[in-house]
Amino acid sequence: MLQSPPLPRPHPLPGVIAVTGCDGAGKSTLSEDINTHLHAMRPTQWLYLGQSSGNIAEWIRSLPLIGQPFGRYLVRKANQAHSKKTTDPDLATTVVIYILSHWRAHKFRRMLKLSRRGVVVVTDRYPQAEVPGFYFDGAGLGAVNADSWLGRKLAAREQRLYQWMASYVPALVIRLNIDADTAHRRKPDHKLSMLQDKVAIIPALKFNGARILDLDGRDPYDQVLAAALHEVSEAISGAPG
Repeated sequence: MLQSPPLPRPHPLPGVIAVTGCDGAGKSTLSEDINTHLHAMRPTQWLYLGQSSGNIAEWIRSLPLIGQPFGRYLVRKANQAHSKKTTDPDLATTVVIYILSHWRAHKFRRMLKLSRRGVVVVTDRYPQAEVPGFYFDGAGLGAVNADSWLGRKLAAREQRLYQWMASYVPALVIRLNIDADTAHRRKPDHKLSMLQDKVAIIPALKFNGARILDLDGRDPYDQVLAAALHEVSEAISGAPG
């Protein structure tokens, strides 16, 4: 594992709630339910901050002439972007990883605009700059050994992008913890090795000093939701809006 870079100087986001955790922990359901609960009281927006390779591929597939074949090609490359490589990725893979990170940054800028308008934003996932790899919502090129001249150049730019995003610290990070075997039973289409990596790394992330609420994703859901809503209420009590 690469040594973690120094965390950037934090900029607090008083109206942003981030829900993180391994696949199968229930973060999408929890983030959507928190958003629904808050929306009854104040302007609130749910936002997915993963890299959304599938959505980009669907858009490319809709383009005339080149859409379908290039969409399939992108999906292949995006899947490779999730894997740690021992060899230098080819040019196409390097560029796709870089594009996906910029797509995530595009959505992140949208989140910042909403927050500045006084909207409470509830995110599913949140970028971090401590550990590389899309598996962990970190920089993709740092995890695939992009050793070519172009790869090193784009990796440095991508890392600066993640350092910038990580400088914005949510009012609260809700981290749903789970074991890999339970996650795999809930998400049998996911590789067990990937889930094992996630449950080993995600619980140790600091999110640049954010306030973190750790919950057990195996507990009864009503209990998890109640604990999350209680902490959310305290975290955003002073937020504008």
